[in-house]
Amino acid sequence: MRPRSGPSTPTPVDGIRILAQLPGSWQTSFSHGDSTLTLRIDTSDDTTAAQIAATVTQVLTDPAISHWHVYACRPLNSGPPRIPGQEIPGDV
Repeated sequence: MRPRSGPSTPTPVDGIRILAQLPGSWQTSFSHGDSTLTLRIDTSDDTTAAQIAATVTQVLTDPAISHWHVYACRPLNSGPPRIPGQEIPGDV
């Protein structure tokens, strides 16, 4: 996640506010960098990345955290983007 506009330094409070509004059945954690918040979410079911992104986007309508937006959401096991026809070392 990134700030919607202007510089913003993420704080643990922002991450906690966001995680507190996500479904209680999800296992969650976060880390923060200079201007990003990274959420790790394990739903332990068939919830898709698009469904997770939609839920987080809805949570971000709260005025206390509305200065953040989701800029990427992908499964952790998906690996890096692949370019068609490009061999990846270790692929069989």
